Amino acid sequence: MEENDLIPHLFRNEFSKIAAVLCKHLGISNIEIAEDIASETFLTALDSWPYKGIPENPVAWLYTVAKNKAKNYLNRNQLFTGKILPEVRDASKQFEFAEIDLSDSNITDSKLQMLFAICHPSISQEAQIGLALRILCGFGIDEIANALLINREAINKKLFRAREKLRNEKLKIEFPSEGEISSRLETVLRTLYLLFSEGYHSESQDLVLRKDLCLEAMSLTYLLRENEITNTPSVNALLALMCFHSSRFDARKNESGEIILYYDQDETLWNKELISKGAYFLNKASKGTLVSKYHLEAGIAYWYTIRDDSTEKWESILILFDELLAIETSPIAELNRIYIRSKILGRDAAIKEAMQLNLISNHYYYALLGELFTGIDNQKARTNFEHALSIAKTEAQKRIILMKIEKLRNDSL
Repeated sequence: MEENDLIPHLFRNEFSKIAAVLCKHLGISNIEIAEDIASETFLTALDSWPYKGIPENPVAWLYTVAKNKAKNYLNRNQLFTGKILPEVRDASKQFEFAEIDLSDSNITDSKLQMLFAICHPSISQEAQIGLALRILCGFGIDEIANALLINREAINKKLFRAREKLRNEKLKIEFPSEGEISSRLETVLRTLYLLFSEGYHSESQDLVLRKDLCLEAMSLTYLLRENEITNTPSVNALLALMCFHSSRFDARKNESGEIILYYDQDETLWNKELISKGAYFLNKASKGTLVSKYHLEAGIAYWYTIRDDSTEKWESILILFDELLAIETSPIAELNRIYIRSKILGRDAAIKEAMQLNLISNHYYYALLGELFTGIDNQKARTNFEHALSIAKTEAQKRIILMKIEKLRNDSL
């Protein structure tokens, strides 16, 4: 990995670990201090490494700096010593910050416990998700705002109020009781779903695939499955969904980092082991009577691991989309459903249905119309693709649309 990419990569992977352990050690009332210390650790790396060189073990260097910064903060801040210290460690014992446990096992426990602590009913679900994405996933404010479809100023206010609320609640960072876990698990799953989605369909950065985010989401979801209390059908369904999507990582972009669309992917590059794991977890998810959105999306993703254009495939996917929309409305799901209907009923019927949605601010809407008009009226197809291009947010999205326009241009020659 090149030097310019190392610190951003480490930030994405290690910020959440440092912040979670510090939050657990200092208590959730000091959540902002933990965030600040974790952030300052990486600022120190940015200042030091270009001049002094990258240390032999960069991760160990970061952990040592984080410990020292926290210790220095304690030493110079009488508030910690007089008021906060008794909350985080028995006052009768000597406080040794150097003893902070940054072992893999404690990092794992801290992240999972922190995830449940953040997902507390005293704060709104959006704020729960925002805090989890910030502290445990290292998301920036812009990324959180995009993931939750809220502007930057509103997110900052929500996070501030959420931190204040958690501070007043004086929560302990530990696994809740079994009853509490079940009530918070849906928010935890939605957070992990958003994390994976941001990695797989990056909206906030001009990248086709941010694999590290996907792997982080899978890792945390797997931890939920390994815990007896949280090993639920919905957890298994979400993990199955992630496995199916992840199976096409290597086939989804070319050597230049540009996206390769589904029908152009080299199927031999699909990870058969991950597909098998996805099928295994989906089977485990079938226990009980609850059918979550993760069950349905995993079912749809499963059918896309089968490369054929049979009517059975598209009809099965359509049924799943109908059930999904009955649970949760979504413009993207609506558009995908119409595309599937075009496979069964033909493009003319799908075009009429799509135009009724009138999602004029959504570039995916125009991209779908462009796709449906292709081969029927290529001029209308191009007009819609160009409209989609004009409102697409990222360079990655624009490149996909330009590929479609270029193909139309070549076909007309």
